[in-house]
Amino acid sequence: MQSEKSLTIGIPCYNEASTIGKVVDDFKRLFLKARIVVIDNASTDGTAEIAKQHGAEVIKEPRKGKGNAVQRLFREVHSDYLIMVDGDDTYPAEEALKLIATIEKEGGDTIVGRRTSDDVEAFKTLHTWANKLLARFIEAIFHAKVGDLFSGFRLFTKAFYKSIPVLATGFEVEAELALQTIDKGFMQRDVAISFRSRPAGSFSKLNTVQDGLRVLWVIFLVIKDFKPLLFFSTLGGVLLAFSLGAGAFPMKDYLEYRYVYHVPLSILATGLILLAALSLTCGLVLDTIVRYSREQFLIQIRNFRDSSPATP
Repeated sequence: MQSEKSLTIGIPCYNEASTIGKVVDDFKRLFLKARIVVIDNASTDGTAEIAKQHGAEVIKEPRKGKGNAVQRLFREVHSDYLIMVDGDDTYPAEEALKLIATIEKEGGDTIVGRRTSDDVEAFKTLHTWANKLLARFIEAIFHAKVGDLFSGFRLFTKAFYKSIPVLATGFEVEAELALQTIDKGFMQRDVAISFRSRPAGSFSKLNTVQDGLRVLWVIFLVIKDFKPLLFFSTLGGVLLAFSLGAGAFPMKDYLEYRYVYHVPLSILATGLILLAALSLTCGLVLDTIVRYSREQFLIQIRNFRDSSPATP
């Protein structure tokens, strides 16, 4: 059963000529009324031409990086639901029905496809380990479930994809979406979906080390921006520890000789403890600002939901 809501299938792509035709055909066959949009992310292998031949609407995004393609997708789409899927044919089109059924039955703002597979080749061991490690870290910091952090199969409501700020430019975009979902108070649900290996002739564009570092950088920035009290109090604690370490020798001097011989260390300790106090003050001030900004965002989202009509 298909939803009566308007639907767009968004496919960010970079050099997926060997698979994009099948992906477009599969979704067109399943969703007769859906808009199929391929965001061609500066492909050089004919991906855009093949997508057009199979009936997809192609929008070119010259800035390389999946995050840039997702940003463009969010700007170009106006339907009630947006399903975003990778163009590598690792996600069966039929699994999209589970995403729609979940949001229709349980509600929410975004539904994430939690990848499951009996194919041992579908998941790289290092990627799986990194996915779980980062997910546990984020859950510990934000006290919320993130599900399959790097799933490329997601459903978004219009209120979500028209409101969520996306700053990531590369493959770290999924991590940012998860973090922004938690911070902005959106409701995320997940549902188990089938996942399969890339077909022969199709190759992953992921760079384990480079993209892993980009993900860690995004998490660092998000914690700094959205958890400033935690970030700056932790920084203040580190500075305080170094201050106590540097000040131990001058204090020992004074207690034993009533005179400070380690003058440079005493100056260093004083400077570090002042920086620690300043860091904590910054955290308190920024935490108040972030809290106010979050309240304003939630008000805007409520007004958006109340006033936004369904768009075909």
